[in-house]
Amino acid sequence: MSDIDQSAQPAPRADLDQGPPAATGSPAAAATPASSSFDFNHPTIISLLYLSSVVLGVTAIVGVVLAYVWKGEAHADWESSHYQYLIRTFWIGLIGSVVSVMFMIVLIGFLMLVAVGVLVLVRCVMSLVAAQKQQPMPNPTSLFV
Repeated sequence: MSDIDQSAQPAPRADLDQGPPAATGSPAAAATPASSSFDFNHPTIISLLYLSSVVLGVTAIVGVVLAYVWKGEAHADWESSHYQYLIRTFWIGLIGSVVSVMFMIVLIGFLMLVAVGVLVLVRCVMSLVAAQKQQPMPNPTSLFV
């Protein structure tokens, strides 16, 4: 017959995912996000929608609607400043774009449109960075950065 033992099982590979790691028992450790992961919290989603509106256009409207809806719901303290900052960013971008288009007749509108675009992009990135750190915006009522 055969000299091979049929009951021998191969050892599991160490590089395969064995499921979630065991909890450390500390509630603070479970509440803090991992530093290497990207957290899709509400302000992050709104910022990403604003940034994608550079290509898609309409996602900024979806972002401001979500900001108004999520602002009225229960949320962490640090998120309140982000909602105010991001709603203000939308209105700065919209009003600045309309004024820039009106000034395109005298050719200064092209420069104004670029400046408004850069301002909105910088504000979105600043909110995105602070949202990943789960920190409030330092001055959410500011007109500029």
